[in-house]
Amino acid sequence: MRIEVETPLQDDIRALVKQLNEYMMPLTPKEFQFQLTVEQMAEPGVTLFVARNDANQAIGMGALKQHDAQLGEVKRMFTLDENRGERIGSKILKEIEDLARSNELKELKLETGEAPGFELAWRLYERNGYQTCGAFLDYPDSGFSRFYFKKIA
Repeated sequence: MRIEVETPLQDDIRALVKQLNEYMMPLTPKEFQFQLTVEQMAEPGVTLFVARNDANQAIGMGALKQHDAQLGEVKRMFTLDENRGERIGSKILKEIEDLARSNELKELKLETGEAPGFELAWRLYERNGYQTCGAFLDYPDSGFSRFYFKKIA
């Protein structure tokens, strides 16, 4: 398996994003979902990491969205069901954190769902040193989101 920076404007990445959206859509009301589209992930300030298996199939992804000189946000973390348990999410998070450090960011934050169905995400972030925090940026404190942060500098 390898993880590299890639453009999201590829058919297999679009398919991965579609699978992620299909998983998340039933778990949280639409007005409290804050996904980046594939096109938004291709904008400046967003870096997408893609995990590929030995057959070159996209099996996981995660993005860093840099908001300013200090804050980065972890976005669009996802691993295919058949590859869960292989620590792909942790490896992608490490790549995101390494890039954030090289960009001299001080902190990473993220928003994920608060509903049943997000337990694997919570475990991933907590195992990698992220701590819960309050809402940030323009996210509403709705009760449908769980927020995390990690100091990286």
